[in-house]
Amino acid sequence: MQAIKLSTDQMRMMSLFQNVTGAVARDCIDDEKQDRVIFVVNTGKMGLAIGKGGMHIKSLQNMVKRNVELVEFDEDPAKFLTNLLNNKLVSEVKLNTRADGIKQAIVMVDPRKKGIVVGREGRNAEKARLLAKRYFDIGSVLINSPERASMEL
Repeated sequence: MQAIKLSTDQMRMMSLFQNVTGAVARDCIDDEKQDRVIFVVNTGKMGLAIGKGGMHIKSLQNMVKRNVELVEFDEDPAKFLTNLLNNKLVSEVKLNTRADGIKQAIVMVDPRKKGIVVGREGRNAEKARLLAKRYFDIGSVLINSPERASMEL
């Protein structure tokens, strides 16, 4: 796993996150393109971070005036991607290295749920690609459904 460098703004956001939620964020990604802030929380801290009825997240969104999204970290890249994309909808994650040396993750989902997993305008898929690269140097994330052709992101 590579070291992640954080800007002063990211550190400020993480401090605010901790003050509001009581949970420690291990990372913060400012995704201006999608007008959101993504926080990565430690394994098992998702409930604490969200708060009762989502109140922590709502407070945070009001403070930062942006959408706030959470991802639960896992040391295992397959588990991390499953958490990230929705563990109820992902049936399997296969990791391999392509012929060109790029690490690849193939995420298998139910064809009827593929749209939900990919997200509006591909925002979930983009988040998966961004974080897979950031944490595990995975350069390609494919979201596949058994009956349909795959979609490279």
